[in-house]
Amino acid sequence: MTLQLGPHVVDPPVVLAPMAGITNVAFRRLCREQGAGLYVCEMITTRALVERNPKTMSMIQFGADERPRSLQLYGVDPATIRKAVEMIVDQDLADHIDMNFGCSVPKVTRRGGGSALPWKRGLFASIVSAAVSAAAPAGIPVTVKMRIGIDDDHRTMLDAGHIAQEAGAAWVALHARTAAQRYSGEADWSAIAELKQSLDIPVLGNGDIWEAEDALRMMAETGCDGVVIGRGCLGRPWLFADLAAAFAGSPTRALPTQGEVAALMHRHATLLVEWWGREKEGVTDFRKHVAWYLKGFPAGGELRAAMATSSTLDELAGLLAQLDPDVPFPREILGQPRGRTGTPARVVLPDGWLNDRDSDLVPEGAELDDSGG
Repeated sequence: MTLQLGPHVVDPPVVLAPMAGITNVAFRRLCREQGAGLYVCEMITTRALVERNPKTMSMIQFGADERPRSLQLYGVDPATIRKAVEMIVDQDLADHIDMNFGCSVPKVTRRGGGSALPWKRGLFASIVSAAVSAAAPAGIPVTVKMRIGIDDDHRTMLDAGHIAQEAGAAWVALHARTAAQRYSGEADWSAIAELKQSLDIPVLGNGDIWEAEDALRMMAETGCDGVVIGRGCLGRPWLFADLAAAFAGSPTRALPTQGEVAALMHRHATLLVEWWGREKEGVTDFRKHVAWYLKGFPAGGELRAAMATSSTLDELAGLLAQLDPDVPFPREILGQPRGRTGTPARVVLPDGWLNDRDSDLVPEGAELDDSGG
């Protein structure tokens, strides 16, 4: 089974979700070495891109052999969105643009962005249309990532899906939770099936894919055209090898020993050092991945803590060498959630946001913090 993205074929139909501070060049390369699919960079704010913010410009780097180059944009102003996409086209910065309407963090939703924005049908339509029309001269496909809605009483996915389809989006991807759920509870896969039945363009499903079998089950239960992988690959880049095997009909699954995981950890840290260009910053960036990689393994707390405070590749290598390489993969953690979970919370919205669904006005002060990545 394959997925078409403009001139590009995504085979297997697997997409790495953008994750802040995670899906940089180094992590994407590590995942690409494990399996095939589409690997999206971290979310980029349009205003920061247009203003050529130094941090943002470093975040839109891609590997020399990374194709298609997939970039996710966030913004709330159609004019700024258009300028950003025109910049991408003029400077050949990417081959695919994904639009973020799924972020649920308060600093984004309180300005009407992310998962709050589809509630404003007029503004949402203006933004998607601006991106699609600006990308069209270069043949760059534009896709949309969104959630079910703000909360159970303010669902937006069907309206947003139809608007995106009419605007020319190549596909829509649905994280099957509301913004109020954040990452808590269980994803409602029935919403993916409902959206798929309602649209003609491809629909991708996201939420609670912890193992390759979950991806196959989601596609079978919902009829979706592909899957988006987020937290399931944290500390487990080999999940993409499992997915490639599963979609090829093979029962083979990667169950790396502790020694094999240690080798991947060192590889990840090395790639981060190469990307940062400075050893201390690269190894420091790696620290947050230690607990994810070692989840379920019998590495002691003291050793884990030392790895999570290491500053050089040699120091990290010495600590990794203390792990017993023959310890088998802890099968008992298969299928368990990874990364953040948290609890549901009220979605912070601009004053009066819910009053007029058809407004296309950009909320006042919406882009004040729209910089730096």
